[in-house]
Amino acid sequence: MSDYMKNHSQLVRNFLSHKLTIEGKSPLTVKEYAYDLQTFFRYIVKQKTASPLPLDEIVISQVDIQLIKSIELTDIYEYLMYLSKEKGNGVKARARKLSCIKSFYKYLHIKVHLLEKDIAKDLEMPKTPKNLPRYLELKEAQTLLNAVGGKTKERDYLMLMILLNCGLRVSELQNIQLNDIRSDTLTVTGKGNKERQLFLNEATKKALQDYLKVRPKNQYNALLLSSRGTPISVAGIQYTIKNLIRKAGLDATKLSTHKLRHTAATLMYKHGKVDIKTLQRVLGHEHLNTTEIYTHTDDTMVKEAIDQNPLSHFERQENENK
Repeated sequence: MSDYMKNHSQLVRNFLSHKLTIEGKSPLTVKEYAYDLQTFFRYIVKQKTASPLPLDEIVISQVDIQLIKSIELTDIYEYLMYLSKEKGNGVKARARKLSCIKSFYKYLHIKVHLLEKDIAKDLEMPKTPKNLPRYLELKEAQTLLNAVGGKTKERDYLMLMILLNCGLRVSELQNIQLNDIRSDTLTVTGKGNKERQLFLNEATKKALQDYLKVRPKNQYNALLLSSRGTPISVAGIQYTIKNLIRKAGLDATKLSTHKLRHTAATLMYKHGKVDIKTLQRVLGHEHLNTTEIYTHTDDTMVKEAIDQNPLSHFERQENENK
């Protein structure tokens, strides 16, 4: 049993296992579900029992269907207020935690039929602001690539090239195995263990060849290895990228590995004129509306779009017989 499941009752563990094995959610996503439900049920138990214990000491291993049936909508609304006022959670954090609660209630109602009614079904999600994602301009991306150096320069350069050219998530980059690469193609395992095939461009293939020449020959099948010769972790990739961002003189407080995914998508859309459906396939998005946030346009693209209208050079001809 995973550590993040240990505090929970069997009922909640069954839900988490369903998410992991049946729905194919990633271990990281299920871990977030576990922590979100842990906070929720600690709050509920404390309110229902008037326990004097601090919230993080509340035991939730006995949470059962009877307790859940006693929860009312007002309890959930008060919990959301607690997250906002006491925990300082922003809109996005509250929306994520409410989404977890709604998913749990749906499971109890639809999947295992332990609830006759899903009281969370009609709960409105907090309105999240649609901020445009931060990304690197082309010259900034080139500056970052030129900042690579040191003992692991071949590996670090390859990481940047894959992130900036293929738009991978950091977990997808970390999970690449040697046998996922065939000539100029890369098989990527994304969210829900869904695979997609991407093509490596010439610059990325060159970076890959240079890295494979110096990559330690050992028992590991992972493409990217740490300085110790073991598969690099997600945290290791993030740490390395942050250092490269600082070295390039860019703002490391506003840039991250995920911002490089934004950058890849933006460069493909803005400079490569890649259509949104193709971009959806590259990024591995299940829904097209998820991709749309990456296709933010600037004034230049708006001007180009209007200039490309076939009527943009139309000249009115005077009709002498009018």
